[in-house]
Amino acid sequence: MGIALHEKETPLLSTPPGASDTGIIDTGLIDTDIHHSYRSVNDLLPFLPEPWKGQVARGRGLGATHGYVSPIGVNREDARPPSGGPPGSDPAFLTQHHLQRYGIAKGILNPAGIISISCNPDPDFAVAGCAAYNDWLLQSDWLNGNDSYYGAMLVATQDPERAAREIERIGDHPRIASVLMTSASTTPYGQRKFWAIYEAAERKGLPVTIHPGAEGAGISGAPTGVGWPASYFEWHTDLSQGYMGHTVSLIAEGVFQKFPNLKFVLIEGGIGWMPHLMWRMDKNYKALRQLVPWLNEMPSAVMRRHIRLTTQPIEEPENPKHLLNIFDMLGSDEMVMFSSDYPHWDFDDPIAALRHLPDSLKLRLFRENALATYNRLPS
Repeated sequence: MGIALHEKETPLLSTPPGASDTGIIDTGLIDTDIHHSYRSVNDLLPFLPEPWKGQVARGRGLGATHGYVSPIGVNREDARPPSGGPPGSDPAFLTQHHLQRYGIAKGILNPAGIISISCNPDPDFAVAGCAAYNDWLLQSDWLNGNDSYYGAMLVATQDPERAAREIERIGDHPRIASVLMTSASTTPYGQRKFWAIYEAAERKGLPVTIHPGAEGAGISGAPTGVGWPASYFEWHTDLSQGYMGHTVSLIAEGVFQKFPNLKFVLIEGGIGWMPHLMWRMDKNYKALRQLVPWLNEMPSAVMRRHIRLTTQPIEEPENPKHLLNIFDMLGSDEMVMFSSDYPHWDFDDPIAALRHLPDSLKLRLFRENALATYNRLPS
């Protein structure tokens, strides 16, 4: 459905942080992208088997690096907990500093640096590292004694069959809300070699989510369609290119015809490019549908039913009505979910970033769409 562009716009989250508000905020926001962390890699060592445990203890990194550096760093300094450790490593502080400040009831935890382990050339190491992270998460204070957080389980895309077995191993846990993969890949994610992951995720009722940050690292290849950019500015701006490629692949390869109950969440990739992609794929489908015989409807219809986007980093045009136009061009109010990207430098404050949206759309973005996507969240 389209968005009513002239619907009443209210200052839903315009009260000072920590203050009470009425309406949607009282229902409790859901943040679909919070980056938590272990205090140090030593936290994972008890969950790593040898020989990986000894290698990591001696300094082998669990992630891969791409070499692009932000001059202002990755994390907000005010997110560093008073107890010490990196930002996002203290559940009590994050709850106070972020959830309580903005009226967030539930948050999906997506790990940051370790997600790039899928760009490591050693699949055995990646599989072991993902399992160690998942076991640490399930036994951590994040999911025990705190009902505000739900975890994304991490899988190694180098070995889809073992990734599927990892989903079978812990995918029934009530606090596991999604299957997380890095958006950096050697090939587009619609290809059949990844289908074992999607089959297992659909069977467990879990959405598959991808998150950027490792583009250009390890075995992932060039981070843009035209090669290697020169700076972090270019690298960060170009991240949506990969999301377009994955989306086209998922639709054209028939992933959602094969797995009709699967949802695929594109975290932190923006939303402005999606209408363009819908239009372009629909036009090509009219002339080239014989190349995708399994696709029996317009690609845009499949996108609206199966693809989900998150708000951060939300496009911020000078004219706020242009953002509303983008939502209207999506042709659906069910595709987008709120995310903050806390505690990263480009964190989106729900008070400021989404203040121009109409009430009905805010309700869907802040809560209803996440509940419809993440089946483990209580309604």
